[in-house]
Amino acid sequence: MNVYDSEQIEKLLAPSGYKINSSFEAADLIIVNTCAIREKAEQKVFSFLGRLADLKRKRPNLIIGVGGCVAQQEGKKIPERMPHVDLVFGTHAINRLPYLIEKIEAERCKLVDIEMSEVIEELESVIESSLDRSDPKVTSFVTIMRGCDNFCTYCVVPYVRGRETSRFPESIVNEVKCLVKSGVQEVTLLGQNVNSYGKKEKLNSFPQLLARVNEIDGLFRIRFTTSHPKDLSDDLVSAFKNMDKLCNHIHLPVQSGSNKILKKMNRKYSRELYLEKIDKLRNNCPDIAVTSDIIVGFPGETKADFEETLDLIKEVEFDGIFAFKYSDRPNVPAARFTNKIAEQEKKDRLQALLNLQECFTTKKNRALIGTNELVLVEGLSKKKVDRDDAQSKCRYVQWTGRTETNKVVNFIQDEGVIPGDRISKGKIVNVKIEKAYSHSLSGKSVQRFERRTKLCCLKLA
Repeated sequence: MNVYDSEQIEKLLAPSGYKINSSFEAADLIIVNTCAIREKAEQKVFSFLGRLADLKRKRPNLIIGVGGCVAQQEGKKIPERMPHVDLVFGTHAINRLPYLIEKIEAERCKLVDIEMSEVIEELESVIESSLDRSDPKVTSFVTIMRGCDNFCTYCVVPYVRGRETSRFPESIVNEVKCLVKSGVQEVTLLGQNVNSYGKKEKLNSFPQLLARVNEIDGLFRIRFTTSHPKDLSDDLVSAFKNMDKLCNHIHLPVQSGSNKILKKMNRKYSRELYLEKIDKLRNNCPDIAVTSDIIVGFPGETKADFEETLDLIKEVEFDGIFAFKYSDRPNVPAARFTNKIAEQEKKDRLQALLNLQECFTTKKNRALIGTNELVLVEGLSKKKVDRDDAQSKCRYVQWTGRTETNKVVNFIQDEGVIPGDRISKGKIVNVKIEKAYSHSLSGKSVQRFERRTKLCCLKLA
């Protein structure tokens, strides 16, 4: 979501003459877009802001702004703690950013804007500016809703992003169409709980929205995140089988395998219901990849509770997980819970959990060795390969992309195998998987993939 918000900021400030520069020393404006979901992320924010103080002293006209969740959470405390910060703008103030910057430029004042609203303001000019990219992206995020109404006891989101509000489906579809025109082939629809999209406003349901996006010409893949298990509907489960552009991957955070801890977290589902949802997904789509979030060391989590989480991992065999140590966040109920877990114990549990999951991730990746996977090329791999092979005398370049199940694949093209057919960003390539690692796959392209024409069979009765 912060990546998407940062892209919106870039588009909003373009008409004011601002463009992205990678040099802090050359910048006229530095904006720090922040995350408050964990304590460590917040600490990084203030550490980074502290390093900007010297730059501000050397260049007093430099404007430094802080946005995002930490800005919403801390408000006026930020310029009090960091006097060199000129602007603090909250999660609902992004659309007001051009006005705020213009006022600071003219008056050399300090501003704090953390006002929250119940309506998402649509800026069609920002959406249309997606067409102006000189270096189009292959994949892109699209936020479909903002905020959350679930109030999990550990989570700061409802307090910093507000109550759940959905965008109009027409605006979302229009944004995706604009992105596709600019070269995007894969979109990820974003929300704190996409499964509840449109319910409060009586708009399209989330599966209905997916169906509309699925019909957009030129779009190759659709992903979404995040799903709340309690709201995972049968219609959404069926969508994985019925919608050809929807990727066979779901991120379904479980957070804990203990019913006692799930209740303390206010997750509103049980371990048994979660496993039932997993069974439904795999029965409808046997090759679906499932990833999850898990918190270790939640207040009151006993060793027996933690063992239940490990047992759930063994039962589900996730393709991958994001695991975190619990940390208190401001304003959330769990911060007031007793029976806090010692830091070393949290570290030990986290490591044990990660070690267990790595076995299943590696197992799943190794099962793909020898198979052919369709990969959407996102660009050159960070680890570039440009060498002469002693046997084939061919030169290789390493590319990177992802499979439908969201697995990273680094691969090379043997020019002798596909003469004259150059791989480039945005192409869809059939890759034979040759090696598997903990977090990625590697292989060699075997042929170009062309979009298959959809066939329709009509039976007259």
